[in-house]
Order: sequence, then C-alpha cells, then structure tokens
Amino acid sequence: MAKKQFKAESKRLLELMINSIYTNKEIFLRELISNASDALDKRHYLSLTDKTQKVSKKDLTIRIERNKTDRQLIIEDTGIGMTGEEMEKNLGTIAKSGSAEFRAQLEKAAKNIDIIGQFGVGFYSAFMVARKLTVESRAAHSEQGYRWVSTGEDGYTVSEIDKPEIGTKIIIDLKEDTDDEKYSEYLEEYKIRDMVKKYSDYVRYPIIMQVTKSIPDPTDENKTIDTYEDETLNSMIPLWKKAKSKIKPEEYNEFYKSKYSDWKDPQKVIHYSVEGNLSYTALMFIPSETPYNFYYADYEPGLQLYSKGVFILDKAKDLLPDHYRFVTGLIDSDDLNLNISREILQQDRQVKALAKSIEKKIHGALADMLKDDREGYEKFFDNFGLSLKYGIYRDYGIHKQDLQDLIIFRTSKEGKYATLKEYTDRMPADQKAIYYACGSSPEEIEKLPSLGKLREKGYEILYFLDERDELVSDIMRTYEDKPFKSVNKGDLDLETEDEKKAKQELEEQNKDLLETMKDSLGGKVREVRISSRLKDDPVCLVSDENGVSLEMEKLLSRDPNHSGFKASKILEINPDHAIFAKLQELKEKDPEALKEYTDVLFQQALLIQGLEIEDPVAYAKKIVDLMLK
Repeated sequence: MAKKQFKAESKRLLELMINSIYTNKEIFLRELISNASDALDKRHYLSLTDKTQKVSKKDLTIRIERNKTDRQLIIEDTGIGMTGEEMEKNLGTIAKSGSAEFRAQLEKAAKNIDIIGQFGVGFYSAFMVARKLTVESRAAHSEQGYRWVSTGEDGYTVSEIDKPEIGTKIIIDLKEDTDDEKYSEYLEEYKIRDMVKKYSDYVRYPIIMQVTKSIPDPTDENKTIDTYEDETLNSMIPLWKKAKSKIKPEEYNEFYKSKYSDWKDPQKVIHYSVEGNLSYTALMFIPSETPYNFYYADYEPGLQLYSKGVFILDKAKDLLPDHYRFVTGLIDSDDLNLNISREILQQDRQVKALAKSIEKKIHGALADMLKDDREGYEKFFDNFGLSLKYGIYRDYGIHKQDLQDLIIFRTSKEGKYATLKEYTDRMPADQKAIYYACGSSPEEIEKLPSLGKLREKGYEILYFLDERDELVSDIMRTYEDKPFKSVNKGDLDLETEDEKKAKQELEEQNKDLLETMKDSLGGKVREVRISSRLKDDPVCLVSDENGVSLEMEKLLSRDPNHSGFKASKILEINPDHAIFAKLQELKEKDPEALKEYTDVLFQQALLIQGLEIEDPVAYAKKIVDLMLK
C-alpha cells in the first residue's frame, strides 16, 4: 500500500494550519463535529430525493468514544460517508471542501439546508492534538468501505476495508503529554462535555457519548456504584431558533442567567430574525443591573457569534457599537464571511451591514421601552445612561442624532426625568434656550443663586448631575434649534429691551465701583458686572460665554495633565440687594473695606459653586474681622 502525498503544497500548508490558523487547540472537536453535521445533512437530503436511500431522522447521530488505554478519541457519524475517490478528493487535497460544492448545488433547490463547512480545512485542525489520524468511511451508494491514515505532513494512505454501516469514523491517536500541553485531557468526560456545550450545543443532530452515572449500591446503602449509559450532550434546538410566540418569559430568563452568569432576570429581551441579502437571528439582553466591572477597562463587550448554530466567537466587538456595550447576547448568521479558521470576522461590507442592522434594532427596542415602559426605561437609564451619553460626545458627535432622543435628564419640574423633546414641547413661548445647571444633586443645584430670575419666569431647568453631561450639551449645541445654555455661563439674555437699557445705565453709573472691585481681586476675575439673573442673592460667579465653564474647571482640576485649565470668571452683583448699597457706600467712605468686602463676596461665590478657595484660614479670619468692625 503506497503512501500518497497531499496535493496542495501540503507540507507547508498543513504546518501553517496546525500552528497558525487556529488559536485554540480545542477547536478541533468543533470542526470534526461540524463536518459530521454536514455529512448528516447530506444523507438526510439524499433520503428525501432518492427512494432507495431512506433513513430515519432518529438514526442520524454523532457519537463520541474515549479509549483511554490506547489514547484514542473517536468521532463517528451516520452521515453520507465517502468513497475511496472522495477520500482522495476531500482528504487528500487540503482546502478542498465537499461541503462548499454541495452547498453550491443546493443554492437554488434547497436554500434551507445548512452546511457549516466552507474551506475544507477544519478536518486538519485535528493534527493539533493528533499524532495520527485514521478515517474509516463507507458511502451511502457503496458496499465498500475505505480507510484513510495519515501522521501529518509526510502524506497518507487509502485502503479498502469491510465496513457494515454507512457513515464515517475518525480515530484520533492523541499526542503524548508535555509540560505545556496535556493532550490526555481530551479523553476526560468533563472536558468533552465542556467543549460540546461551548461550541456544538446547537448542532441539530444528537451528539452521544457514554457517560458515568452513580447509583445507590443495592448491597450497601452508604455506597454508590458507577454505571455507564449513553447521554446526548447537546441541546440541539437553539432557543433563538424557536418562534417567539412559543417561548415563555421564564425560558428567556433561564437561558440568559445560565449562559451569561447573571443571577437576576434580564430587564429587556430583544429577539428577532432578519431575512434578505443578509439573514440572521439575534437574541440579545439588557441586564437589570450594571455589571460590577462595566465601567472598567477589563470589561469586554461584544456579542457571541454563531454560524448555523455552531459557536464561532465569544466577543464579536465589531457587531456592537460602543454606546450599546451594555447589550449582551448572540447573533446566528448563515451568511457571514469568516476567516479560514472560522474564528475571526472578516472586515467587509457584510459585517458593517450586520452591525448597522443590529444597532438599528437596539435603538428601536430602547425607543419602544421609553415610549411604552417609562418606569422600566428610567431604571435602565440609571444603569446604562452614561453609555448613551458617551455615544453622543465620542467621535466628535457622529452619533448624536441617533441618540439624542434616548437620553433623559432630571429637571426642576418635580425633579422627574424628561426627554429633550418633552422639555422643548413645554417651553414657554418666550423662552429662547434650553437652560441647564450642573451639580452633584438636585438639592445642591436648587441652592444656586443664578437660578433666581429663571425661576421667576417659570423656566424649567435641566439638572446636569453627571460631570459628562456638559460634554454632551457642548457636542449637541442645539436641540430642535434651541441652544443649550448654562445658568452659570455668559449672558442669559433674560431682560426686555427696557430692562437691558436700565442695566446699561446702572453699570455706567457704577463704572468706577465695578472697576475698583475687579482690580482689588488682582486678576482673579475677568469682569465685575451688574447681574440680570440674580433675584434674592447678593452675588454669583459665572464664566465667560466662550471659555471653560466652572463645572469643567472642577472636572479638569482632578486631572494632573489638565489642572492648569481655568474658567474665565465673572463676578455678578445683584443691584436690588442691600449689599450693593453697602458697596456703593464703601466706595466713597472706606476703599480698603471695599477690597475686604469684595474678597469675601468672591470667596463666598467660589464656595457656592463648589470651587476651592486659596486660603480657607485667611478667609475665616477675614470673616471674623469684618464681624468685629
């Protein structure tokens, strides 16, 4: 029996496949089971088209056997089998895929037949763990069996054998264990269970293995004895392939908790199928609580990827935009182009189209939840709203149009959440902008002096309670042509024309006072001016319209690389407050005292805004000194 050589630059290609294409050795079992599933598909199809080849669906199986004594792992199927010529063609030529040819023949006649193999190289992944591979097969139309044997790069032999049953048996003689690799692990029951569960749980034919079962010893109630029985290791029918109308909520919940290691039911299930140029099924979940490491670098987002029920990739990041990183689940597609090892998505138009479709579906599910389940949406937003906000300001706002109607803010209207649409719809006719205030809590914001005139006019205020909220408004700039306006930045433009004229006259009359106060602060403020936003409080601190805001200064001060960024500050004085008359009096009678009062008012305004003062001890002493005068 002469040894034959592989037909496709075999030595180099086989070496490449064994050492480079597959990143995980346990993939070999997935590939062999996938090939067996292909063979069973072919035989099932043959039984439908050839009356002489009838076979019962229950007889189409895959069996795994473990021979620890001889260090052999055996995978046997009752599929269509191979002739000697087909062995030469499919096993003797690397990258020759019978499955691909079969699928091409069926494209018009039977598009619902799922064929996993594409490249014809999966079989050779077994050489990662095998010192020798033996394939025994008998084709459905043949009475003769054949045996193919190879130890790898040096070629193979094919010989005739007696084989009573139709189908294929693959015998893997495992390599010897080394310090780095324990190949004997693939003979352990637990390992086979784990690999089948992980990669092949949804192959639609039963994968059977003899397993150990412990039963009570009839002769001694305190002991057990081991028995051996066949067990189907895979569940076969994926939950996501069932009709939604036939799936109970508790089935979704149990699937999610067992598969994604959560002890709570998901808040939202997104289950749908798409048919067309790119067909796929999605089963995705939104957790009911934020994962403990969700906002840390070690959190890995991404969807699991299946191809025809066979597990391919655990974290397909390319399929999920980062602002929806809270979504977990899986995608099962027949149409995606995978790389030759079926472990990595190829970057092509299909992947981009699939990702866009998934993004659109998630957006739609969130919009529906916001509309139909407001309480549930607010709970979701408390958990994952930061991701949506991040999506608005990352990449220079490329996603802001898609996400702006999904974000919500608490407001001064009863402290409840509102969408930007709800806010703008209830704006008074004379309101020119969307007003917001920054703070750590609604209570803190409500104490801001700068809200006085806005309250008087009945304008609603957005509460920016997260330090990133202002970044969102800076990127968006407007919503429905209404600009975002900080209550502590620039001119709020709240006066009538008569009020503006009166203010200008007052500032002109008190020009020397305002300049003296500004000079006394030694460059700490850009301007001291009469305020149009204060109602009951004496002073407030605001920032220049076009510079860094007070809130941004606080944020940047915590970053050593940006701590030098300061807001261009403006001290505003309430002309209707008694303190203004006192300052006017001091300007004439006691200029030194005016400086002291100005400093105290400035320090007070800093504290109200949550900004640090330079010397708390000196400030406290100055308060005491003024009290004693």
